[in-house]
Amino acid sequence: VQLVESGGGLVQPGGSLRLSCAASGFTFSNYAMRWLRQAPGKERELVAGISSYGGSTVYADSVKGRFTISKDNAKKTVYLQMNSLKPEDTAAYYCNARRGSSDDYWGQGTQVTVSS
Repeated sequence: VQLVESGGGLVQPGGSLRLSCAASGFTFSNYAMRWLRQAPGKERELVAGISSYGGSTVYADSVKGRFTISKDNAKKTVYLQMNSLKPEDTAAYYCNARRGSSDDYWGQGTQVTVSS
């Protein structure tokens, strides 16, 4: 099982980034996917989630209207489009695959830094 995030980097406030998470080693279409983030000194928090077939999404209040999660089961990839980025969005972003209470996989994380 592998989840590999990419797309992080340094961006100015107001800018955009698109994170990708490529999955392998499990039946991707059976899993709900989530993006979480963790800033230094803070707990990991849920940013966005999407159901296994993409019909349902959930967002943290802090990112509603700015971030969009999407899932391509054919490409086994989940995306997080991040617009209107703010300095407080600076964090390590992690991809998570979940099915039920027993299957729970994590990526290694990708750093997003929003700074002028």
